[in-house]
Amino acid sequence: MSDLLSRRLALLGEPANLSLLSQCLHGIERECLRVDDHGQLALTPHPASLGSALTHPQITTDYSESLLEFITPAEADPATTLADLEQIHRFAYSKLDGEYLWSPSMPCALPAEEVIPIARYGSSNIGQLKYVYRKGLALRYGKTMQCIAGIHYNFSLPDTLWERLQKAEGNTRNAQDYQSARYIALIRNFRRYSWLLMYLFGASPALDAGFLRGRPHQLQQLDADTLYLPYATSLRMSDLGYQSSAQAGLTPCYNDLGSYTESLRKAVGTPYPAYVEIGTQKNGEWLQLNTNILQIENEYYSNIRPKRVTYSGERPVQALEDRGVQYIEVRCLDINPFLPLGIDLEEARFLDAFLLFCALQESPALNSGECHACTDNFLSVVKEGRRPDLHLQRRGEPVPLQTWAHELLDKIQPLASLLDQSHASEAHSLALQAQRAKIDNPALTPSAQVLERLQQGESFTQFALSQSKQHAEYFRSQPLSAEQQEAFEAAAAQSLRGQAELEAHDDGDFDSFAKAYQASLQALAV
Repeated sequence: MSDLLSRRLALLGEPANLSLLSQCLHGIERECLRVDDHGQLALTPHPASLGSALTHPQITTDYSESLLEFITPAEADPATTLADLEQIHRFAYSKLDGEYLWSPSMPCALPAEEVIPIARYGSSNIGQLKYVYRKGLALRYGKTMQCIAGIHYNFSLPDTLWERLQKAEGNTRNAQDYQSARYIALIRNFRRYSWLLMYLFGASPALDAGFLRGRPHQLQQLDADTLYLPYATSLRMSDLGYQSSAQAGLTPCYNDLGSYTESLRKAVGTPYPAYVEIGTQKNGEWLQLNTNILQIENEYYSNIRPKRVTYSGERPVQALEDRGVQYIEVRCLDINPFLPLGIDLEEARFLDAFLLFCALQESPALNSGECHACTDNFLSVVKEGRRPDLHLQRRGEPVPLQTWAHELLDKIQPLASLLDQSHASEAHSLALQAQRAKIDNPALTPSAQVLERLQQGESFTQFALSQSKQHAEYFRSQPLSAEQQEAFEAAAAQSLRGQAELEAHDDGDFDSFAKAYQASLQALAV
């Protein structure tokens, strides 16, 4: 353990500081496709009984009208966060008529591209803007790829904790800059070590054969309808997933917040020739918001993002520059198809210890060589993480995955113990212990367990639909209390009123609105 990490642990272990670790905040966003009884993509509109996808704070849609997204509030205890997520699922199932929430990350058998419905958000200018943005995504990346689902894990440390660390270290920067720099340092360490999460929690080693739409690939045929790689952990996070030639040259630097926001500013203000050729409109119909590398900042795809809650009308980059980093969003987690929520408390407890380690461990700047090694290690693990004797690159030298993984868990153990002290429990250490078992025995990983089921004769679709129906039964067998149901009904009704109000009070037409929006992007890129 480094001296710096030891000092930070000692400081946080002091009685006056220990309670700060129980004030970390956690939020989860879970995406999932709606499917019919046969495991086909549901082509029905977003159920009005769930509320407005535009204005509901907890139930919305992501890319497709069929791709639900459930959003929890930020809570101090991930057990509460998961309980919130469970309530949203139970409410959704009280409204889904003959439909199911698809259990894995990789999509069901999808219809032709033109049939996959893009999410609709009503006739307001902001609703139309969200729709046109998604039309642009379809043009740029195809609809199939946009139907992949995942879990996003939001995490923050309390401001007071940063303040005490800063004071103890004699750092004289202003508090906002120090906190932002420390979150960016966390992200650098996440880049170094996130391959471990893919080994432990990757759960997409196989997919429906139709997903590739006839594109060339190096996957193996498991059965007539299923493709896989024998040692893969997460095909979702491989180069089969979200790909973009335009974004290939966009590699935001995580060595400081300024260089990160500058790279995004540049991307939202730089035209990309292939998109310029398409244009923004054809015969008066909008095709994409603009012809730049990114239509908006959120189009940039990454495994982790620095975040700040935005004010109304404020752009994400502006919020980060004005008020600094508030929390991080982990975006590389697969949905575990064996779990009704796609994630459980054991995984959340381990993530907390892992992220706290990333936050407190020394985090030197990433040079280009280490940056490439981080990317290569990550891609090696998502494609062949369970291959016996797989070696990764560490400081230019090959190291066995199992060796490095155990060494990392040894370093994370004191963080898990500190979290346990602050919560008066053993939950984090037990969660870490469960991950050790997976390193010693790859058969315990979710990816291996998925393949084990498929190798017993089920196709990917049969397995996923079977799990989806089991989960539906789980949620429907324990309905919400009358009071909880009433609160969700009220929130749905309120969101529909909110959308109607937006539509009734819009000023100006959409073309003018889009023009003003584009001007804000140009100002951003200056």
